[in-house]
Amino acid sequence: MIEKRDFYINGQWVAPSQPQDCEVIDPSTEEACAVISLGSEADTNAAVAAAKAALPGWMATPPAERIALVEKLLELYAARSEDIAQAMSMEMGAPIDLSRSSQVGAGSWHLQNFIKAAKGFEFEKPLNDKSPNDRIIHEAVGVAALITPWNWPMNQITLKVGAAAVAGCTMVLKPSEQSPINAMIFAELMDEAGFPAGVFNLVNGDGQGVGSQLSSHPDVDMVSFTGSTRAGTAISKAAADTLKKVHLELGGKGANILFEDADEKAVKRGVLHMMQNTGQSCNAPSRMLVQRGIYDQVVAQAAAVADKVEVGPASAEGRHIGPVVNELQWNKIQGLIQEGIDEGAKLVAGGTGRPEGLNKGFYVKPTVFADVNNQMTVAREEIFGPVLAILPFDTEEEAIEIANDTPYGLTNYVQTQDPARANRLARQLRSGMVEMNGKSRSAGSPFGGMKQSGNGREGGSWGIEDFLEVKAIGGWAAE
Repeated sequence: MIEKRDFYINGQWVAPSQPQDCEVIDPSTEEACAVISLGSEADTNAAVAAAKAALPGWMATPPAERIALVEKLLELYAARSEDIAQAMSMEMGAPIDLSRSSQVGAGSWHLQNFIKAAKGFEFEKPLNDKSPNDRIIHEAVGVAALITPWNWPMNQITLKVGAAAVAGCTMVLKPSEQSPINAMIFAELMDEAGFPAGVFNLVNGDGQGVGSQLSSHPDVDMVSFTGSTRAGTAISKAAADTLKKVHLELGGKGANILFEDADEKAVKRGVLHMMQNTGQSCNAPSRMLVQRGIYDQVVAQAAAVADKVEVGPASAEGRHIGPVVNELQWNKIQGLIQEGIDEGAKLVAGGTGRPEGLNKGFYVKPTVFADVNNQMTVAREEIFGPVLAILPFDTEEEAIEIANDTPYGLTNYVQTQDPARANRLARQLRSGMVEMNGKSRSAGSPFGGMKQSGNGREGGSWGIEDFLEVKAIGGWAAE
């Protein structure tokens, strides 16, 4: 049993102000694998005070020096990558191969992109060529509360910490209590890299406790949160009293639109993308919209692909999918699969219960529903499990209407060999991101959504800008 009860506050590992043990459950075995402490208000206050005290010095540190520390962090991160991979696999259930490649890889990817973006970022510049006495300065928002989820832990921690660090913000990280061990390893790396005391602080806790305390704290200037839309709404309300800057990266119900001229790999690509990370991704293509002329063959092909997706323990090597994160999620997903059946969707793969041969662990059958309409629960709610809903459409206009008929707006996907049609859809789909024909977005591209998928952008220069305020100065003297 791993025991990590301390918090990282003001450059030191410190004991919680009062004991409040919380077991971390391995979703592959349903057994406790670690114990942490949940913080109290005294711990939250101590971390915020440390960040506030460190802010003037860190803001005044030249950007080149801040960037150099992130470069050191990246170097240390690579050296500890296996430890981080094992921690994530154990605590949130990502198969170890996926954890090593995608889960750990996302962290190094984002840090590299922030270093590159920061080196080309103009933190100070003239307003324009004709206004030499006007200066535009980008300065840190201030103390930032970073609240991160369990599903892509290092992806989200590095997206927030990397941007905040190069922007000159000081920060308090509250990782998910479902997957805290990888975050504590990351805190060790921040310490080893030599970030000044108070610049980075970590307090474990749950949303109702430390999360709420950070969201309403008068000395926190910004909250950057990734998680459910429900929690994002609560954070926005809590932050409103002090008019904090709030960045939200929330849920999604992405449409993957397959036209009759979609390439031959589009169906398999779409199903496997949906099943990756056991469907626990906000940008998952969970609604497959299929043009009527290829509908029957796509349904059959999608069912066949899902039937071949293997499920197994996170510790086992291979290309299988692991369990979902906990019992609460497992029960929710089972209920939604049953609701799909009850509402009349056609179950063509998977279904309720655990996969054959897996009697313990939070495993879900890779599930595909056909003949879904966009008013069914499986088409409306973010299931956050390996469950795909297939909906038919006839015309391009109908596909756009169905795709946009959702409270979410994170990522949509288009599969067509007609470039003009692809571009038309990209413009009309109401989402922060659109990916076409299996092409993912490039390094430094902004990540974020519209509508109830949140606000703000993460990654590259856009991610840095979210942690900056713009100060306009008149009468700037030439130096």
